[in-house]
Amino acid sequence: MSRKNIFALLVMLGLGAGIFWWEAKDINFESLVNIFKGLNFFWLVIAFVSMLLSYAVEAWVLHTLLKKKEDRKFGWWEMYRIPLIQALFNAITPFSSGGQPAQLVGLMQSKIDGGRASSVLLMKFVIYQGMVLINFVVAMLVSFQSVARHFGGLALLILFGLVIHVVTISFLLMIMYYYNFTKRMVQVVLKPVLFFLKDEKRDKILESADRSIDSFYNESLVLKKERKKVIKAAVLTVLQLFLYYFVVYFVLLALNVHHINLLDVIVMQIMIVMITSIFPVPGGTGGAEVSFKALFAGFIPSASGLILAMFLWRFITYFFGMFLGMIGVSKKPNLNKNKA
Repeated sequence: MSRKNIFALLVMLGLGAGIFWWEAKDINFESLVNIFKGLNFFWLVIAFVSMLLSYAVEAWVLHTLLKKKEDRKFGWWEMYRIPLIQALFNAITPFSSGGQPAQLVGLMQSKIDGGRASSVLLMKFVIYQGMVLINFVVAMLVSFQSVARHFGGLALLILFGLVIHVVTISFLLMIMYYYNFTKRMVQVVLKPVLFFLKDEKRDKILESADRSIDSFYNESLVLKKERKKVIKAAVLTVLQLFLYYFVVYFVLLALNVHHINLLDVIVMQIMIVMITSIFPVPGGTGGAEVSFKALFAGFIPSASGLILAMFLWRFITYFFGMFLGMIGVSKKPNLNKNKA
């Protein structure tokens, strides 16, 4: 990791600690300690396992999209470290923008062609965004009354998050099905946006955008012919997301909150994903904590219990991935062993 990345990591850890201190400063410390002592650690361990399995299934998605008959056998660590690296760089960059480039570097360290790797990562991103959107629509259809009851005050934030997902997916689908039109549109939109830059730098950005579009389009042609592979990746992505959604449910069980409906909890987690996607702060920091408190306050009447639940959920789904990501960055795969 570069010094800039290490600095960003420390800033996010400090910001996270500051948010929890602010939320807990008026809480009775003794009450917080007593609730912690009463935790059901079995369910807490299950929450950690669920998150680890979510990373494992994401690695499986990547392997499914990447693997070809003529390829060598990829080692499990080669694939598993990529979601961990993504988790780290998503957590320390605005709008999770660093995750894709970091994954690309990780795959290139495994001697995978950069153009092929970037295209597969883009396809993986499209599938992920598509499944998040489908989960949201299904949640609205299945549990509309619950959504209206719990999310009235956050409706505008949820709507913004939905718009971002729809625009992102629409743009990538346009590349797949309206390639020439999309290339021209990007050029038309970017040129006035970048008019204040020097000609040389502006040209580099435009060329980079063209290369990215070309790379994604070429890979999409291959994957259009491999529908079984895409369908398998989509099903696995749904499994990956649900393992992530289940974490908060297991945290609530660890806090001995049993009067909860699994469907309601999953719906709330889906909405939190939508809300945090609109916050430019790395990891949706601030937005994630506020939305969690707003949505789960009805399930946990104790203020101390709510703060502890928020901390445990945030640690497992955010900070835990950062620490694992540092291991993923530092421990590179043994390619000689994999080839053997």
